[in-house]
Amino acid sequence: MSAGPASVPAATVPVDLRLYGLLDVGVCGGDAGHLARMAAEAAAGGCTLLQYREKTIANARETVERLRLIHAALEGTGVPLLVNDRVDLALAAGAEGVHLGQEDMHPADAKRLLPRGAIVGLTVKNAAQADELYRLPVDYACIGGVFSTTSKDNPDPPVGLDGLNRIVFRARLARGATLPVGAIAGIDRSNAAATIGAGADGIALISALFGTGQDVEARARDLRAVVDGALAARGAA
Repeated sequence: MSAGPASVPAATVPVDLRLYGLLDVGVCGGDAGHLARMAAEAAAGGCTLLQYREKTIANARETVERLRLIHAALEGTGVPLLVNDRVDLALAAGAEGVHLGQEDMHPADAKRLLPRGAIVGLTVKNAAQADELYRLPVDYACIGGVFSTTSKDNPDPPVGLDGLNRIVFRARLARGATLPVGAIAGIDRSNAAATIGAGADGIALISALFGTGQDVEARARDLRAVVDGALAARGAA
């Protein structure tokens, strides 16, 4: 039987999902200096969490070096860096944690391998997966995809705002109001406030933040203002 959340240490600092930037190599490219610069600009503009995502890793050593450079660029900002899927690479690079999919390593195993206080997040695609959160030692959940997106090949249809609202409700029934719940896929400035209004504590972004590789700090600042305003309007800020 898998360990429940109470038996594994939670993240040292509560996870802030308000503006969650995903440095996806497929969108952003693999140049380490460029990725590090964008990470630093995103943090300066108000990003609260960053994730490195590289779905097909041909050279793990090069990936670790990229991660170390990105991590160094975030030093002193207070913005944690997570690694998508790969607990081993997160450990090697000294990242603050991982984000896992439903087919990746079990969160309880990740918690046992990572340092005490590391962050473990989980993708949740439907209400049944949200119901399972009561027994999983995760520090946040990210629901998706909410809207259609070109940033990731997603075989499941978008859940939309109504679906997001229902899944958030089930996630909070399972784990209580203290578990941060974010939203991902197809989110940009035009629908960010509505996504927060549907119950998300924050938004995860790829193209809307990093797609052009330019003006990342300004984009982050603008998006953060939209999110903060929507949270305040919902009475959650």
